[in-house]
Amino acid sequence: MLPTPEQVKDYIAGGLACQHVEVEGDGQHFFATIVSDAFEGKRPIARHQLVYAALGDRMRAEIHALSMKTLTPAEWKPA
Repeated sequence: MLPTPEQVKDYIAGGLACQHVEVEGDGQHFFATIVSDAFEGKRPIARHQLVYAALGDRMRAEIHALSMKTLTPAEWKPA
């Protein structure tokens, strides 16, 4: 069964302390905006690795593709 955007959001939030998580997608391809203090001082690849670690095996088994915008609270400007 394909995960919903809400499930992907819960997976990320369950493994990474986030101030904001927003996920859109069609069950295979997802786009996430993730705001976390954990990203402070980290390069984009290290930020993405934190998200992949939060997703664990789900990234290989359930989620075909995930594009993400990873921001610190200071970088995030809500619309």
